Amino acid sequence: MTSPSLTTPLSTQHQLSTKSPLTAESSLTTEHQCDSSSVRLCQGCELPVDKMDIPHGKSAYCPRCGTQLYRGGTPSLSGNLAIAITCLLLFIPSHFFEFISIRLIGVMIPATLPSGVFTLMGEGFPLLGLLILFCSSIAPLLVCSSVLITHVSLRFKIFVPFRYSLAIIQTLKHWMMLDVFLVSVAISCFKLQDYSDIFVGPGLIGLILLQLCSVLLVSRISVRRYWEAWAKESDYAFAESKNVHCHNCHLSQPDGHACVRCHHELYHRKPYSVQKTWALLFAATVAIIPANVIPISILITNGQRLEDTILSGVASLINSDMYGIAVIIFVASIVVPVAKILGLAYILICIQTKRAVYHRQRMTIYFIVKWVGKWSVMDLFVISIMMTLVDRGQILNFTPGYGAVAFGVVVVLTMLAAESLDPRLIWDNYTSKDESVNEQQ
Repeated sequence: MTSPSLTTPLSTQHQLSTKSPLTAESSLTTEHQCDSSSVRLCQGCELPVDKMDIPHGKSAYCPRCGTQLYRGGTPSLSGNLAIAITCLLLFIPSHFFEFISIRLIGVMIPATLPSGVFTLMGEGFPLLGLLILFCSSIAPLLVCSSVLITHVSLRFKIFVPFRYSLAIIQTLKHWMMLDVFLVSVAISCFKLQDYSDIFVGPGLIGLILLQLCSVLLVSRISVRRYWEAWAKESDYAFAESKNVHCHNCHLSQPDGHACVRCHHELYHRKPYSVQKTWALLFAATVAIIPANVIPISILITNGQRLEDTILSGVASLINSDMYGIAVIIFVASIVVPVAKILGLAYILICIQTKRAVYHRQRMTIYFIVKWVGKWSVMDLFVISIMMTLVDRGQILNFTPGYGAVAFGVVVVLTMLAAESLDPRLIWDNYTSKDESVNEQQ
């Protein structure tokens, strides 16, 4: 066991990194046996670490897997409430005022965020519309509302809504994709600039402000701190050593059937994690073939019908000298989905073959896969915006192809696969000798 590495001055980091893992674990074992109240298990690899007081603005990371353990300081929870209320108020201008308008053959066509969703549903793509609505509106709305419910429940000590609202925050914050939507607006503008005049509406300002506040809220909010406000970790005096970590409230505790603080089921590893991840990856691999072969969009201009797959769409952007947009679409729609599938498959193979080296590198791949997953939705957002702005029956006509449905399936399945994989499985066969093996290779 070892103390967590902190984002502190270089001299401190050097002292921690130069101490060999075996020596560090041996030297702290005695301390932990005497006082387990200061020990916390890493949620990424279940390494027992000493809890240390660190300054505000700094963070503690696991020295073995690099997972963020906790943040320093004690910022006021009321600040989260203020930002959440601001986000809820910003939902009105960002969703009900037009964020962009185009003038096509003398007609002004406005676009609001929900209008693209309803257009998709009306054209026979209800599941695609629901996916876009969920990522751009429902998930941010639920997270902000859950923060409000959490504070009310904490104030009046109401356990059930407090527990479930925090679970919603922890689950859905990765599905908030307003930043992806804003990038999609910019790409849509570049695509339409040759066909129409483009005007920015007040809704775009609301969207930008909502995105800024959402990022601030997600960066500030800590589920652990809310549970600490409900019942402090120091209030639980365990006679036995802590050997299981609750992923719901982040309380480290002895083995048991349910968490003593949040009553959530306890488990050392997610049940059937490997099997579920393989199943989701296999389904995503099957769906990625039609997603890249079947046209994802159909554009009718001047009587010509232009069907574009993802790759042909990138090629047409290159031919139009839009190299930057072409690179963005290529990376988000082709590279990222394939890389997620290959990355997760590599991790699963290493877990099942009990690969004894490069654990930290596989953990880094896991972090990257989880972070980049949402950017694949960009192409679907562009389709919804284009459908809103290009009216039916005019000179310019746009409709999604069935490749967009397959692509949406790939995006959802790969994100669910990353969520279902338990990163602690990566470290099950880790020993203190593995680090020296990594260094030699």
